[in-house]
Amino acid sequence: MSGRLRPIRSRGLLNSATRTFRGLLCFVCLVSIARAQERREREPNSVYAERRAKLAAQVDGPIILWGFAGREEVSQTYIFAQEENFYYLTGHNEEGAGLLILPAAKGGSADGPRETLFLPAKNPEKEKWNGFRMSPSDPGIEARTGFAMVKQFDSDFRSTVENLAKTFPAYYTILPYRKELGGYPHEKGVVDWLQLVAPQAKLKDIRAQIGAMRQIKSPGEIAFLKEAIDLSVDSHLEAMKLMRPGLYEYQVAAKMVEVHAWGGSEAEGYAPIVGAGPNSVVLHYDKLSRKIEGGDVVVMDVGAQYSGYAADITRTIPANGKFTPRQREIYEIVLGAQNAALAALKPGMDFCSKGNKSVQKIAYNYIDTHGKDLHGKSLGPYFIHGLGHHIGLNVHDAGDHCVPFQPGMVVTVEPGIYLPEENLGVRIEDDILITESGHKLLSERLPRDPDEIEKIMAVAAKQRTEAGQKE
Repeated sequence: MSGRLRPIRSRGLLNSATRTFRGLLCFVCLVSIARAQERREREPNSVYAERRAKLAAQVDGPIILWGFAGREEVSQTYIFAQEENFYYLTGHNEEGAGLLILPAAKGGSADGPRETLFLPAKNPEKEKWNGFRMSPSDPGIEARTGFAMVKQFDSDFRSTVENLAKTFPAYYTILPYRKELGGYPHEKGVVDWLQLVAPQAKLKDIRAQIGAMRQIKSPGEIAFLKEAIDLSVDSHLEAMKLMRPGLYEYQVAAKMVEVHAWGGSEAEGYAPIVGAGPNSVVLHYDKLSRKIEGGDVVVMDVGAQYSGYAADITRTIPANGKFTPRQREIYEIVLGAQNAALAALKPGMDFCSKGNKSVQKIAYNYIDTHGKDLHGKSLGPYFIHGLGHHIGLNVHDAGDHCVPFQPGMVVTVEPGIYLPEENLGVRIEDDILITESGHKLLSERLPRDPDEIEKIMAVAAKQRTEAGQKE
């Protein structure tokens, strides 16, 4: 069966009750299909509405944002995922949408809807190829989206913005910029459109206000992150059990991705990193082409995404199940640095590289004073990246390194040492919720102790041997 609805064909006259019943049945089926296509869970509409209201109270002009158009990539493997800031404010994960938020009404008075969601017009022919999409003409669309006003993007958005230009001299949007993890050229397209539609209006950047809000996670966001973290822990445990010389890096990654998908993850939070031997010292290694050899350490930096929220977990394990003395030495230094940072992790501390509240400095100083390279030099310079970052809708989520930690933030702590001369890289990364009294290690279920890791791998190796003897 194709799963598509069969058209109702008339065979003579249908009475009014029959037509009404069949129409209702068709509508119910369409709604069911639409919901079945929604793989993600989402927060209640009220949460997104509260975010928009909080943002509206911080500005003196309209906020105008576009969601992704669905044409950001030409690759046949492309799967649509909404622009993060747009999703954070709307919970809408379909292409071609727009958002308008008016500044909060002065004195608390309201003269009509203060926010509008713009959606593409209904297109039945396109839906034959791409599936059901929400449109302004859908019955109950306001209740479903959580917006009192839903209009058509292509016919109403421009005229609405043009009319507002008569009242407001400035608009807020996300101004374009070029950087590795930025939204260019999507943002440039929005700005170019605004300059065409309202050429006299001044444009202001709303990025900082949204980013500050995104740093503090709601209970729903924390729940989604916990799901992503739990799936990531499961996949790392499977990788520890699977690991042995002779496998390829991509085979290990494939098993981890499989665990994520079976558990309900819609994607990975980032391209899986599985680096063995010389590849263990490459921070964002993604070729996954090396055959794993005995004596290698394997860095596995792999995290699931669940309902749009990304985990970020790394473990370093010995390919043959047992660390060499040198590998264990470096591993324990990294683990000690992580434990030192975790001991100090609480509200008021930060990731800044300077000042007396820096967990980054704590980890660096630990590494710098607890070991030497092959030439007798301290190991501090081999810790070549920051200690951590925020996670959320992006694996490197909104958050400045020098902003003090606050309850509700979710961050990683990931010290590492990379010794190219020894083909030896070690990174240990965990996901942590900042609480009122300190922190909670959300990935605690995944062992960090080298003895525990070796035990898991030894038990799995024994089981493989016994299974092979029975065959």
